[in-house]
Amino acid sequence: METMKEYIEEAEKALLHTYNRYQVVLDKGEGVYLYDIEGKKYLDFCSGIGVFALGYHNQKYNDALKAQIDKVIHTSNYYYNVPAIEAAKKLKKVSGMDRVFFTNSGAEAVEGAIKAARKYAYLKDGCTDHEIIAMEHSFHGRTYGALSVTGNPKYREAFEPMIGNIRFARMNDFESVLSQVTDKTCAILFETVQGEGGIYPAEEEFMKQIRALCDEKDILLILDEIQCGMGRTGSMFAWQKYGVKPDIMTTAKALGCGVPVGAFLMTEKVGTNSLTSGDHGTTYGGNPLAAAAINIVLDLFEENHIIDNVKEAGAYLEKELDTLVKEYDCVETRRGAGLMQGLVLNRPVGNVIARALERGLILINAGANVIRFVPPLIITKEHVDEMMTILRACLKEEME
Repeated sequence: METMKEYIEEAEKALLHTYNRYQVVLDKGEGVYLYDIEGKKYLDFCSGIGVFALGYHNQKYNDALKAQIDKVIHTSNYYYNVPAIEAAKKLKKVSGMDRVFFTNSGAEAVEGAIKAARKYAYLKDGCTDHEIIAMEHSFHGRTYGALSVTGNPKYREAFEPMIGNIRFARMNDFESVLSQVTDKTCAILFETVQGEGGIYPAEEEFMKQIRALCDEKDILLILDEIQCGMGRTGSMFAWQKYGVKPDIMTTAKALGCGVPVGAFLMTEKVGTNSLTSGDHGTTYGGNPLAAAAINIVLDLFEENHIIDNVKEAGAYLEKELDTLVKEYDCVETRRGAGLMQGLVLNRPVGNVIARALERGLILINAGANVIRFVPPLIITKEHVDEMMTILRACLKEEME
């Protein structure tokens, strides 16, 4: 058997070096814990960056995927398949949207949303110079379209030119958005809760102002729910608690709980006045295996009352993190919603995260000075307590 060090050395020889990975080779999971190949146990407050909402080794989830593998994994979109039809129906029900397009990732969902918005505008006036307003500090993915609407120049600089006619405004600053609107604006796009940018939830007034603006000018509101959706903030999709419905929304991550799958959804108005046959496609999107994952995930969310648990565990996590603001001078504030929280330090958080990993706690950052907490949605108060014990020790060490 190869050692952890040997595996890592082999990986560094074979894999393209686009990630600065932690020096751990993970092997298996159980519930909210992960284990490396040497058997060390880790409490996981990352969940694969918000993906493994149901925790690891959920037997019903595993059995559903195994059953689909034994039937058929892929057929292409030249044909219908039952899992995709059922998944679309369930997703429409929990989202209140009308039309679904399945993708392989969140970035692809954003790409499709951008295309749908521009096609919608094109059908109105026949022009191809329409503009999209996105937000500063946003993150929507690494593909060209998604990168073009990502409001962080460091991700874009080396890959210019991006797709054109993108303007940036400030999150939760309606006047900033309004100043970017022109007669060419076809869509306003933002994360309902910014993730990579530092865990910034949209404010209710901002959401309602943007919705009213879009209604007035027939601009499409696109909400990115890739990280903040699927129950993470205490409602199935974060926008639902505001009562502000988008024209197009994107989802991925916990939608498949580990199987790579995403989707963009739209209202009937957009669905019948945008993408048509030949405008958009994907070989793998919505294949039977991916759709089977969506089906069992949505079933288990309902069966296990996941949203209720997020509300309870999220409130407790908020309360406990707030105590750290008072206890440690290096902790400035907490922000977030449900089980998507950020702890803001007055310094880079890399050392704290590294120390936590050594102690068996997996955390990630959201920007240089924010610790991000996106655990599996099945965590309990006991798991929060366990996390807090380790985090306190790491913060104490940071202050010494």
